[in-house]
Amino acid sequence: MTGRRTPSRADVPELPGACCRVEAVISIDERGQMVLPKDVREKTNIHAGEKVAVISCDAGPAFCLLLVKAGDLNGLVTQFLGPLVKQISRG
Repeated sequence: MTGRRTPSRADVPELPGACCRVEAVISIDERGQMVLPKDVREKTNIHAGEKVAVISCDAGPAFCLLLVKAGDLNGLVTQFLGPLVKQISRG
C-alpha cells in the first residue's frame, strides 16, 4: 500500500452537457494494470474473466480509451461503420 487515498466519487468532475462523463479516477500500478471500480463493473455488466476491447481516440489535448465487451464489438463496428461504408460505396 502506498499510503495514498483512493479517489472517491466526490473527486470525479461532471462534464457539462456531454454524452460522456468521468465515471471514476483510477490508478495504474507498476505493471500497467488498472482496476475498474465495482460500481463501474456493475453498471457496465462486466464480469471477471470477460474480454474487453480497448479502443483509443486521440482527441487533441485528451487521449480517450473506450472499453467495449469483446462480444459486443462486432455489432458496434457494423452499427457505426456500416452506414459509412455504404455511403463510400455509393460515391
